[in-house]
Amino acid sequence: MKFKRVLLKLSGEALMGDRQYGIDPQRLAEYAQDIKTITDKGVEVAIVIGGGNIFRGVAGASNGMDRVQGDHMGMLATVINGLALQSALEDADIPTRLQTAIKINEVAEPFIRRKALRHLEKGRVVIFGGGTGNPYFTTDSAAVLRAIEIEADVILKGTRVDGIYNADPEKDTNAIKFDHISFDDVLRKGLKVMDTTAFTLSQENKLPIIVFDMNKKGNLLKVVSGENIGTKVNL
Repeated sequence: MKFKRVLLKLSGEALMGDRQYGIDPQRLAEYAQDIKTITDKGVEVAIVIGGGNIFRGVAGASNGMDRVQGDHMGMLATVINGLALQSALEDADIPTRLQTAIKINEVAEPFIRRKALRHLEKGRVVIFGGGTGNPYFTTDSAAVLRAIEIEADVILKGTRVDGIYNADPEKDTNAIKFDHISFDDVLRKGLKVMDTTAFTLSQENKLPIIVFDMNKKGNLLKVVSGENIGTKVNL
């Protein structure tokens, strides 16, 4: 395996499957099986998941809700998604721990870096819920922050497109895909990979990002094996 320890970033929308909102159990089961293919190879996996399938703080704020209150609701949505993913992983016989940046001791452990590292070393998948625990920060920022803290080799950003393009491939059939691109080129071209705070944090810590299509079965294993899947962003 090319990577020993990875941070997988999933959007909340990814869990909807073909639904308009909420969680699709079939999609969860598919993700769990894909994750199992790499844990069976000895890869240590941490996961950060968004909450957009349930609630978005920014959307709430745009409708007149207090932004801080909205972001706290979004954090709770990521915990709900984390619980659902934990259940799916355990159904696939993958030992899993859910840690949260906000204390909900009855349903999850608080995030403690040393504990997270110990879980990973023991072969457990660790899901980080609750974002960073602070309003105004996205789950992209949480993914980069946690990846740095656990000393992950790479951030794997699982999306519904197969990489980074110079235009939206779902709208422009002439969009050109990049196999490799530098952090500087992403910024210069104004490409959307992660929000600016998260992306800059990744760049400053020399942490590569691979954007790939998580919905294609087997892609996760190919990425971790070092195959040229998706788009790699590095220095």
